[in-house]
This record gives sequence, C-alpha cells and structure tokens, in this order.
Amino acid sequence: MVRYHVPPLEVLVEKFESLPGIGHKTAQRLAYHILGLAKDEAQAFAEAITQAHEKIHYCPVCCNLTDGDLCPVCRSEARDGSVICVVEDPKDVFALERAGDFNGRYHVLHGAISPLSGIGPDQLRIKELLARTGPEVQEVIMATNPTVEGEATAMYLSRLLKPLGVRVTRLAYGIPVGGDLEYADEVTLQRALEGRQEL
Repeated sequence: MVRYHVPPLEVLVEKFESLPGIGHKTAQRLAYHILGLAKDEAQAFAEAITQAHEKIHYCPVCCNLTDGDLCPVCRSEARDGSVICVVEDPKDVFALERAGDFNGRYHVLHGAISPLSGIGPDQLRIKELLARTGPEVQEVIMATNPTVEGEATAMYLSRLLKPLGVRVTRLAYGIPVGGDLEYADEVTLQRALEGRQEL
C-alpha cells in the first residue's frame, strides 16, 4: 500500500504544530484552511507574518512589543510614571490593558526565573527594570504569574527593589468571579483570605 505523502503539506503542518498550544489535529486543520485560501489571501497572510516579524521590536524603556521608537504606554504623557507593573510576557500587558483599570507604566521581563529550565536572572530584563527605578518611581507592582517560577521571580525582584526605597506590592489572588469555593485549591483559598477587603 502506497502511503499518501505531500511534503509541502507536511512541512506546513509541522510549522503550525510547533506553535504553543497547537496539537497535530489542529495543525492539520489550519494547514488545510491555508491551502483553501485564495492565492492573494494566502500571500497577505504570509506577508502579515513577515511584516510583524520585521517591524515589531522591544521598547527600549519597558521591553514591551512596539513598532515605533517607544511603545504607546511609554509614549503617553497621561500615564502615571510613579507606578510600574512588572509582568512576565507582552501578552500580560494586553490582558491588563483590556481590564482598563491600570494607568501606570509596565515592565516586561520576558520570562520568569526557572532554574530547572535554565532561566536565571541574567536571561530576564531585570537590569532594565533596575535602571528605570529612579526617585520618581514610588511603587512597583509584581504581576508575575501565580506559579512557583512567578513567585520566585517576584520575591527575587522584591529583594532587589526594597533597598532602593521603592514600595513593592503583589497582585491579589483569590476566588475568580463566578467560581465555586468547593473547587478552589488550598493555596487559592489561603490567598483569598489574606487579601480580603472591607465591604
């Protein structure tokens, strides 16, 4: 029996499969969808990837993604420069901006300290954070993920920043809106109790 084999299709599936969160079946669906596009649509898709890769770079101040000299947050005169929110990834900035309640500035670390993965402080954008923590900065909010790595990173940064006279805070964690107490783990319940507020 002859095996059905189309090398360019297999390469396309492999490329989609290399993306985070994309399994083999989803990669196949995406590849077949791309093949079903009109030629000009497929070229526009490929061009969008190329343009994004060529034009987007890191902001020299906050290390977020931008296509200009500075990112829109660093460019904005309306943002509060006395508060910096530290996040692990650029997508975390987009999540916080979607919420619309934060009016300070950001700093993107591009990861978290993870010795098991070979990621130490030197691989993160920590030097850039320390360089911008001058007298005008009054508070640094640790918004790293609530994982072992995120917690370790927040604690490491806290030890570096506190001697500089900066107030270091951590995002509150607890029960999500719409969640049930019975499904919450012990750490989440503990954090919810610690972060309780007066009504």
